[in-house]
Amino acid sequence: MSETVEMSDASEQFKKVAMKRSAEAKDDQMEVEYRGIAGKKRHSIPTKRQKQLRDSPDVRKVPVPAHRYTPLKENWLKIFTPIVEHLQLQVRFNLKTRNVEIRCAPETPDTGNLQKAADFVKAFVCGFEVDDALALLRLDNLFIESFEIKDVKTLRGDHLSRAIGRLAGKGGRTKFTIENITKTRIVLADSKIHILGSYQNIQVAMRAVCNLILGSPPSKIYGQLRNVASRMGDRL
Repeated sequence: MSETVEMSDASEQFKKVAMKRSAEAKDDQMEVEYRGIAGKKRHSIPTKRQKQLRDSPDVRKVPVPAHRYTPLKENWLKIFTPIVEHLQLQVRFNLKTRNVEIRCAPETPDTGNLQKAADFVKAFVCGFEVDDALALLRLDNLFIESFEIKDVKTLRGDHLSRAIGRLAGKGGRTKFTIENITKTRIVLADSKIHILGSYQNIQVAMRAVCNLILGSPPSKIYGQLRNVASRMGDRL
């Protein structure tokens, strides 16, 4: 009789622990925004395996194209400070190979910071502002999606120029509208397009961008985005 009572007590304790862990896991990821970019924030505790990898001589190299040398030089302090002070990594710009090299330091708390820093530098190299690229360090669940206009439709000459004009809009109005509604950031670099945001928001922004490339008028895209915004608001 006493054994059955002990087993029932143990099962109750097990259930309570499971419920507690699920609640912690739910609170572990919060939907937050940084400079209008939506993402999730997670507080991760470094595991034993991560502590072992921290001491390994792993180096991430981010190549810098020629047209980003000057912006990199002007904003180097803004890039250097969060990587060294907050992520506690070591970073340098190799003048011979033209790469930004990042590696772990003995005091680095989490090896995942190495990939975060590489994504942060890559976002800046793609053309995002430093303050927008910082969202990759502050929020989780953020990605960069890059594609070209020819991946959607083969356009040349004036047709390509008109497609880029439709994407930007008068004074950048169309691009800003897509960014604000989808809570993403978009960079138009000639015929290349880079989108920064969460996976779901990137899909919504890509759908709008692709429709513009295929010839849809901006007024139609605004209507579609308004519907998407209302659905996203209802979901939240």
